[in-house]
Amino acid sequence: MKIGIMGMMVGVLLAGSTLTASAMNESRGGLMGFIAGCCFGMRAGAAYNDGKEVHWREWISLIIPIIPPVWAGVDGANGMTTSDYAKKYGAIFY
Repeated sequence: MKIGIMGMMVGVLLAGSTLTASAMNESRGGLMGFIAGCCFGMRAGAAYNDGKEVHWREWISLIIPIIPPVWAGVDGANGMTTSDYAKKYGAIFY
């Protein structure tokens, strides 16, 4: 019973925080900013609020959790930089 009440309280707090969140860009933040930060990390959430999109490789990591991080690790080991990603995928992602 206590766990259920605590779960409901956490859910209400999280739902309230997503509704009242504001970003520099008026069309950003809110629920999608919460999802980007919660599921993909602090950098992705901040980048989304700055106007960038969540990359398709990050969305795939929700479905198949092992392949995209290994792929990103291989890219990191090969020396990929954000400017390389911007050339490859476009400035909307990086």
